[in-house]
Amino acid sequence: MRNTRRRVRYLAIVAVVLAGSMIPAFSQTAAPADEVRAGNAGSKEEVSLLKQQVAEQQKQIDLLRAAVNAMQQKLGEDVNSPRPASLQAPSLGQVASLVPMVPAQPAATASVVPLAVKPSVQNDPSGGQEHSPLSFRIGGADFTPGGFMDFTVFGRSTNVGSGIGTSFGAAPFSHTTAGSLSETRFSMQNSRVSLGVTSTFKGFDLKGYVEADFLGFTPPNVFVSSNSNSLRSRLYWLDARKGKFEFLGGQSWSLLTPNRTGLSPNPPDIFFSQDMDTNYQVGLTWARQAQFRLIYHPSGTVTAGISIENPQQLYGNATVPSALVAEGDNGSGSITNSNAANNPSTPNVAPDVIAKVALDPMVGSRHEHIEFAGLLTSTRVYDPTAKLHSTAEGGGFAANFNFELVKNLHAIVNTFYSDGGGRYIFGLAPNFIIDRDSNGVYHPSLVHADSAVAGAEYQVNEHTMFYGYWGGVYIGRNFGIDCFVQPIPAGSPTGTVAVCNSTPSSTPSYIGYGYPGSSNSQNKNIQEGTFGVIQTFWKSPHYGSLQLITQYSYLNRAPWVVASGSPKDAHLSMGYVDMRYTLP
Repeated sequence: MRNTRRRVRYLAIVAVVLAGSMIPAFSQTAAPADEVRAGNAGSKEEVSLLKQQVAEQQKQIDLLRAAVNAMQQKLGEDVNSPRPASLQAPSLGQVASLVPMVPAQPAATASVVPLAVKPSVQNDPSGGQEHSPLSFRIGGADFTPGGFMDFTVFGRSTNVGSGIGTSFGAAPFSHTTAGSLSETRFSMQNSRVSLGVTSTFKGFDLKGYVEADFLGFTPPNVFVSSNSNSLRSRLYWLDARKGKFEFLGGQSWSLLTPNRTGLSPNPPDIFFSQDMDTNYQVGLTWARQAQFRLIYHPSGTVTAGISIENPQQLYGNATVPSALVAEGDNGSGSITNSNAANNPSTPNVAPDVIAKVALDPMVGSRHEHIEFAGLLTSTRVYDPTAKLHSTAEGGGFAANFNFELVKNLHAIVNTFYSDGGGRYIFGLAPNFIIDRDSNGVYHPSLVHADSAVAGAEYQVNEHTMFYGYWGGVYIGRNFGIDCFVQPIPAGSPTGTVAVCNSTPSSTPSYIGYGYPGSSNSQNKNIQEGTFGVIQTFWKSPHYGSLQLITQYSYLNRAPWVVASGSPKDAHLSMGYVDMRYTLP
């Protein structure tokens, strides 16, 4: 009601100001008429015209006064009568926003045109919708901070030892020490900060985006006292679109990562599941890496694109010849481990190339999404003894579907089939091994890897969402014989080292993945089932949202080789409880 009174007073002030602005105009118009009469230099026609103008101005003043009186009378009625249901202010239990409600404007007459203030929609990525209250403008660009604050409690039935993100391929076996201990931790590391910038330049719609979380490198004693979590870059890209063409450069989600809508790089348009696990879901194909991307929009429902992305030839935990350890990435990035390659020094031969096409038809009011993607990747190694290079071309194919079966119920199926594409399955499979051909020359040999994710997301109402997924990975075995270990002859001096050469014996030395006697870290398959609930307590475009997220996951991994007396697989249960406040 106070807002209504303020608006009445505002209209009264506007009326007085308008009336005051007319008085100078009247005096400036009437002065020459007085001079004409005083000097007898005018004509009767001019005097008549001036009188007509004065009369019209008086009518406008009367109309403004009438409008003010009507508003004052309406104010008196509102005080003494109940407000219509459409204008009733809801209780604080029904709405999070405390912005006062504005009564409907009275109908404008033909002589009084209401003054409307239209917000600027220049460079507005929402297409003219209300800006975030955190947005601000510098020069010709709009800046919008974003992100969320997470407080996560998680626990596991065995000690994976990887923090808030699960090392799916290293779940411990039950007969080990780690498999006999559970783990529990509180963390804010999944909290996220972002900044979006939009502008236009010579007909191009420009958008820049930067995003970071707190899962960067941490010192060994991080959880002892200070819990000083390190900021980590996630995304940093610039996108430019003009007409049907769009270009992106920077670090973004790989084009191989499934989308929810088109080929958009915006995080809400990408499917990386609703999982609280910061390594997401087993079977999901994804990467965040530097790239150049060209997108073509032939129509509103079809999008096609190609991306040239940062490569990394990964042999992972496959066994490689000691002389060629530095010719790939073992996945650890450790430079202190004698059997580890240093990530920045990996000698990649060419960038990865990914092509993708997406269809987004509307079936009634429901949005459906279909996409197909292809990967081309290259690997090269050098045999220092034979002084020869060897190259292998690998690749993969993805088919992804996100169907809205009924309103707010989405069925999701993502599939990936590859030879040499294991890096895109969260590095759970090596891209290649190093084998020897019949001439004894080392060469790369691709590893076959498949993955899939199937599930559903159901937004029951504006407050509650259920989600559930099953994901799986299959990794093919691929190995060869590096040499044969010759037995040490009887009576040899102490300290004699066994000779490894090409002469066959009963004890071959294998290289590759999944060979007889290999480590139980060389997995054949990994599967995970996940179910979660997202409960939104309140949500407002002005104040953001507050959510409680609960999730349970069950993981199972089976290696190619199990030692005698060991369990045939490893499994664990995981639970997450997260309180999240998202910025508006």
